[in-house]
Amino acid sequence: MRITEFIDPRGIKLQAKVSDQNEAIDQLIALHESAGNLKDVAGFKKAILERESKGSTAIGNGIAVPHGKSASVNKAGLVAITCPKGVDYKALDGKPSNLLFMIAAPENGADTHLEVLAKLMGMLMDTEFCKKLVDAKSVDEFLKLIDSKETEKDAENGAVKSEAPSKAGKKIVAVTACPTGIAHTFMAAEALELKAKELGITFRVEKDGSGGAKDPLTAKEIAEADAVIVACDKNIDMGQFDGKKVVMASTKEAIHEPEKLFEKVDRASVYHHTGAVTRKEDAANESLGRKLYKHLMNGVSHMLPFVIGGGILIAIAFLLDDYSIDPSNFGTNTPVAAWFKTIGGAAFGFMLPILAGFIAMSIADRPGLAVGFVGGYLASTGATFANPGGDIPSAFLGALVAGFVSGYLVLWLEKICNKLPQSLEGIKPVLIYPLAGITMVGLVMCAINPVVGALNNWISGVLTGMSSGSIIALGILLGAMMATDMGGPLNKAAYVFGTAALAQQNETGWMIMAAVMVGGMVPPIAIALATLIFPKKFTVAERKAGPVNFIMGFCFITEGAIPYAAADPIRVIPSLMVGSGVAGALSMAFKCTLMAPHGGIFVFPVVGNWALYLVALAAGAVVSCLMLGVLKKTVEE
Repeated sequence: MRITEFIDPRGIKLQAKVSDQNEAIDQLIALHESAGNLKDVAGFKKAILERESKGSTAIGNGIAVPHGKSASVNKAGLVAITCPKGVDYKALDGKPSNLLFMIAAPENGADTHLEVLAKLMGMLMDTEFCKKLVDAKSVDEFLKLIDSKETEKDAENGAVKSEAPSKAGKKIVAVTACPTGIAHTFMAAEALELKAKELGITFRVEKDGSGGAKDPLTAKEIAEADAVIVACDKNIDMGQFDGKKVVMASTKEAIHEPEKLFEKVDRASVYHHTGAVTRKEDAANESLGRKLYKHLMNGVSHMLPFVIGGGILIAIAFLLDDYSIDPSNFGTNTPVAAWFKTIGGAAFGFMLPILAGFIAMSIADRPGLAVGFVGGYLASTGATFANPGGDIPSAFLGALVAGFVSGYLVLWLEKICNKLPQSLEGIKPVLIYPLAGITMVGLVMCAINPVVGALNNWISGVLTGMSSGSIIALGILLGAMMATDMGGPLNKAAYVFGTAALAQQNETGWMIMAAVMVGGMVPPIAIALATLIFPKKFTVAERKAGPVNFIMGFCFITEGAIPYAAADPIRVIPSLMVGSGVAGALSMAFKCTLMAPHGGIFVFPVVGNWALYLVALAAGAVVSCLMLGVLKKTVEE
């Protein structure tokens, strides 16, 4: 897309008379309105003023580029005024600005305008070109100057790309980023590139714009670089630069004093990152399994805070409640307990949409997020074609499917939409991707949930048939089912069977409920033990979160183990199933009974043979812990 296609002639005002910065802003906003770029003038002005409050967007040399990203913008656009006498726009160099561009970007629009603006920002580094724009006598001349310069710049960039990279001299990489990721990001990158070319330095720069990283640096490029220039006005991931010489600067320093930044390279100190180090890898060299694992872990890492925060609040609810008031309503009998239980339950409600949403985002970037969220939500409600409102939940396994399906659906949609006319570029991320993606993932989840429901009904039938058979075998089965999908249909089938058995009001029914609860308590406790005994089998984040699972396990919150099971299902789920099966069998063998449907250690006063019940719980947790230590691979940090 050419820059001249991005500027409506109605958005250009030459030889303007401007008294101060506020009047300049008002005139530029009026041009945007006349060009049809805005749907809420007041809202857009607020976004512009908020950006100016962070620092003037006058970059010096007579240029100012105010910009705003807001829901008040109808379509991305660019307007300009020339002011030969200049206006005080609070530039760092103290000089008046006589060439002003204003950028309007929609909050959730396409990022095509960023590439256009990147070229314009680079062109504005040429002072002679800027002087010609200020002296332009007509809008047509103004646009022709931009068009001609863009053609020249494209030819120059093509020549640069065709040249072989220098094998001599320094190799330096950089990252530029400003708070909005629109103007200063690209101008800083352009200034550094021009100066590096002049100095004969092999150079690559990543622009961290509002649409994500453009031209991202690879792990190999960072490793081979002599130094890194970080010209950023916002926080970025610094872990990738651990052990490298780093020059820290602002985008304004990069724009106005690029040579000084290159001079600082030789005396720069080595940067040591104190947090977790995440280095970029060449996607082309990654195996399919590695890519899938990274997508999965993106979902799990974002889900973990919801599991921990919600689980602890629910545990507090049980601690503060009075079981004797209403055993069937344990956790919400008192107002204080009900408050904690409700808030914790709300956090748990976000767990599956978050898991699916961030898996999808890892695959397809931001366009995949909304589609993944909806897919995860449908997995939690159990939507079907017959009952879209919810019928048969597929739980976290369904959310895993939803996440991957959503991500690759959006990638497929993007590939298909590449064939559409350029004029439709702006509606892809706000209309086509969410509408088509959400519709398709809805169809997929409605197809999956009935299958899981059929399995659920079959399991319930098997359980009913076994209740009169071997009580030990039933304990093994119920315990293992509680650890299979942790909150999913198999877990729920076993739990519902246990609560239904309570209605019998006899010892057999109470023994069944006891086996169900101990089977559900084992997975989180086993995970917590394993993170302490076998720390090398878990990531740093998993080890830090591990001890929290003791609380969840003792409170009968099986979901605490979900992030660990989701990250390595092949090894973790069987390990947990075996331990829970052992606990269920021992509980039956010891004839332990339970007359409450929930509560963990808080209902142990109503557990029959509670001492042996603790033995069953400990035995199951130890078995699962040992299996995790044997089966899980050592993690390479």
